[in-house]
Amino acid sequence: MFVTMPTLKQLKNEYLEYLEIERNRALKTIENYGRYLERFIHFASSTAGEDVADLNEDVIRQYRLWLNRFKDSETGEPLKRITQNYHIIALRNFLKYLVKRQIKSVAPERVELGKQEDRQVSFLEPSELERLLDAPEGSDLPALRDRALLATLFSTGMRVSELCSLNRDMVSVERGELSVRGKGGKVRPVFVADDAAKHLQEWMKARSDLDQALFIRIPRNQRFGSYEDLRLTPRSVQRIVKGHAIAAGIVGKKVSPHTLRHSFATDLLRNGADIRSVQAMLGHSSVTTTQIYTHVTDKGLKEVHQKFLKGGKR
Repeated sequence: MFVTMPTLKQLKNEYLEYLEIERNRALKTIENYGRYLERFIHFASSTAGEDVADLNEDVIRQYRLWLNRFKDSETGEPLKRITQNYHIIALRNFLKYLVKRQIKSVAPERVELGKQEDRQVSFLEPSELERLLDAPEGSDLPALRDRALLATLFSTGMRVSELCSLNRDMVSVERGELSVRGKGGKVRPVFVADDAAKHLQEWMKARSDLDQALFIRIPRNQRFGSYEDLRLTPRSVQRIVKGHAIAAGIVGKKVSPHTLRHSFATDLLRNGADIRSVQAMLGHSSVTTTQIYTHVTDKGLKEVHQKFLKGGKR
């Protein structure tokens, strides 16, 4: 009996459904994988064909070359090496899915990631951090919210998406601890510093709305009767952080919620925390990801450098 093999596009759609149902991957991850694979399939279809049988190592080699030479139509900027690797990771995982389905194609281990440039870590120095956390002035609702928001981001090191997903009943200011669901659905404990707990308590006590979200947008008239679903979005949090960074006079740095996450990790390592503990608090699946902070926090290397210079050697 002759069986028609699904096209690459059909297999891609089935793979995304597999990620959603069986792997329980985040919707944002599925969306990104879908976009990366769509780009590959469009390239493969135009150069070789739409069937999985047309897929071979030479098509993938040409695709990688195309990615490396790709330039944005508006900015003229090329794809960063890390972005190219995101495309290849999605492709490699798709090939692993084909193996699981016993569909003959290119072996995923034949597809290697390209060497990428070291990531640049942007963090705030203690004086900048102090100015940023003190930037929201006053005792009105926006000031109370923003003080609590900034303090929570820094004292927990959580991702902006994790912050936005928090509900009021998830926070216990008495315990100074809560659980967040991070990437891949993994739950980890997050600890709230005393200052952040104090600001959270003041913010929650001042609220009169019934929204379950911990951080919400505030209507201009500060009346909540007719408003629903007030939860802040990651984009809104980015605007809040950026606005207070400008007010704090922090120039020459792009300050975002992720900058506070970097500052959290840097502060821990500078004060003697071990890298495995920092890995757990950040929710990194691999310590390799956490190691991006060590080149700016290694006190031992700095001491060697200072000793070398003071010894009069050049």
